Amino acid sequence: MGLIVNIVMAPCGEFWGRKWNLLDIVTAVVFFSLHCLCMMAPFHFTWPAFWVACALYLVTGLGVTLSFHRNLAHKSFCIPKWLEYLFAYFGVLSLQGSPIEWVSSHRYHHQFTDTEKDVHSPLQGFWFSHMGWILDSGSRFGKYGGLKNVEDLKREPFYRFLHRTFLLHSVVLLGSLLYVVGGFPFLAWGLGVRMVCVFHSTMLVNSAGHIWGKQVYLTGDMSRNNWWLGLFALGEGWHNNHHAFDFSARQGFEWWQIDVTWYVIRFLQAIGLATNVKTPTEAQKRRKALQNKVMAAEN
Repeated sequence: MGLIVNIVMAPCGEFWGRKWNLLDIVTAVVFFSLHCLCMMAPFHFTWPAFWVACALYLVTGLGVTLSFHRNLAHKSFCIPKWLEYLFAYFGVLSLQGSPIEWVSSHRYHHQFTDTEKDVHSPLQGFWFSHMGWILDSGSRFGKYGGLKNVEDLKREPFYRFLHRTFLLHSVVLLGSLLYVVGGFPFLAWGLGVRMVCVFHSTMLVNSAGHIWGKQVYLTGDMSRNNWWLGLFALGEGWHNNHHAFDFSARQGFEWWQIDVTWYVIRFLQAIGLATNVKTPTEAQKRRKALQNKVMAAEN
């Protein structure tokens, strides 16, 4: 395993002012190919293919928001292992890396939010925070010396297996299944359109979620609440709420702050599958409210 890591991380050439390794090149080729596939989708439109893309968007999107983010990264709630693994597998099908890698990067993001050590901060530009950081694995892993903050996941064989094979599941297996069932339209919409949409909805939380929107809570960083991103990213757009209370399974605190991921968690809680569901109290929210801090400073 160590030999493979050394091979993929070894510099292959220098482009656009920095060194690229094999992992960066493969990642760029996969992303470019998926965007090309997405652009071909309008010419191969069918209603079944469209609805397959919508269904997979919801399923794999929840794999990222519910599993990777709120369950594994922040441990905002507990679910049975079979259900935890199922949602994690859905997240793998989003092509955003393995649970181990995704959770590690996100935990570092919260540890160093909007500082020079942040894995994806807009301080280094919108492009970098959106997807440039993904294409620079040498810098990304070099900042922290590897996956040192996910020992809880690395102890589980299932997550180690997904870490080694995530590309196989998200592209080869799912792509083959879509093509066998519905031909090229299913492939273009279910793989191309759906993956591009899920990818950019997640990445917009890292970029737009730290640039545009409103700050409700004093968090000491650039996180923002953004209503349209909340819709697009299944509730992840209430990003200032999240940075204020990163332990919370709920991110849309107000009734009008649509949070689809929270609705699913709440349903699982109602039927007894989700337990230890964490949310901030009203007293905690008042203490951290930006408006209250400003009023106290003026007085």
